[in-house]
Amino acid sequence: MQALETTLEQRTAFADTWIAAWNTRDLDNVLALYADDSEMVSDKIIKLGLDPNGRLRGKDNLRTYWGRALPLRPKLHFTLINAFVSPDSTVVFYRDELGHQICEYLRVNADGKIVQGSANHIHG
Repeated sequence: MQALETTLEQRTAFADTWIAAWNTRDLDNVLALYADDSEMVSDKIIKLGLDPNGRLRGKDNLRTYWGRALPLRPKLHFTLINAFVSPDSTVVFYRDELGHQICEYLRVNADGKIVQGSANHIHG
């Protein structure tokens, strides 16, 4: 039982690490959290014209995506609201500098690297 609790504590702490990396606005800091073959899904990928299905795989593609997106948000800043954890994932519930609430599902591998991410935005 102790191993699972430690894992869940690590996943909760990972939310803080993820938020802090984004708040540096340094892509290398962010990408260091991701596995080389990680996959990202987001409607923002579609909006930037990178993939009609909103899905990218691999750090090079993530660098291209976030490299286009970051300049569009010069005051980007995330504030953690809460973290929801399981043995292999964390859902980071946060607010951006515009006041939008977002949930980011982050599945991690045994090395603690993100292998799958999905940004979930409120539309209305």
